[in-house]
Amino acid sequence: MSITEIESYRLSRRGFLNAAALGAASIAVSACATTGPGPVEPPPPTYVEPPLADYASMYAAVSDGGFDLPAIPVDRIDPQFLRQVVPDPTGQKPGTIVVDTTGHFLYLVRPGGQAIRYGVGLGRAGFEWSGDAVVQWKQKWPKWTPPDEMIARQPELKQYSADNGGMPGGLKNPLGARALYLFQGNVDTLYRLHGSPEWRSIGKSVSSGCVRLMNQDIIDLYDRVPSKSPVIVTSDASQPMAAAATANHKAIPIDAGVPDGSVLLGPVKAVTNAIF
Repeated sequence: MSITEIESYRLSRRGFLNAAALGAASIAVSACATTGPGPVEPPPPTYVEPPLADYASMYAAVSDGGFDLPAIPVDRIDPQFLRQVVPDPTGQKPGTIVVDTTGHFLYLVRPGGQAIRYGVGLGRAGFEWSGDAVVQWKQKWPKWTPPDEMIARQPELKQYSADNGGMPGGLKNPLGARALYLFQGNVDTLYRLHGSPEWRSIGKSVSSGCVRLMNQDIIDLYDRVPSKSPVIVTSDASQPMAAAATANHKAIPIDAGVPDGSVLLGPVKAVTNAIF
């Protein structure tokens, strides 16, 4: 090989090495430019309760179970007692029902720190009940059987006693369009969340021992509440568990009990954060 050919070879090899070095540097720079933390995933959206219908629609006349419920004159009811979505004051898990006997409200706790609030009527002084329970039976247009204690106070109710078959469901039935039957363990408390045709009583304490809602509201609640839902009846919605711990469980009941032969809902299941 001549001297000229040797020099040419050296120049070619040097050029190749320089080009390779530049290429490696370019790849390194490129890698620095494209690596690093990936895009930040946004947090999952907070659950927002779907808006309710307007009051005229919610409380309109409705045909249900063969009965025609009249419209409720919402303009004659304090707006705070109409169905609405509010910030949850209870801190309970979604699906829990909390009855605030001081405010005359029933809260159905929803996800996202919200609750659906309903106005209720409650038992007058001496007839109140409070504590924790579970919805162990549900009934549409329930039969009403007044207990012996109530018949003793109101003898005209004897015609609806258990021996006489009770009062069939209907527009004049005190349990209204729906009833949720509350149990503690396997024991019927004889306490009910129920409907009422007496919309004037909502926000007041006039009935014997139970929580009454307007019929259109109890239908809505009935459809939203799954079986075996926990219920807390308390005088303080912001601290329901503490209030329930010192509750009086000796109310005079409105109902004689779940009818014989009824199939109850079984043991209470744990409440989850599922959207009901």
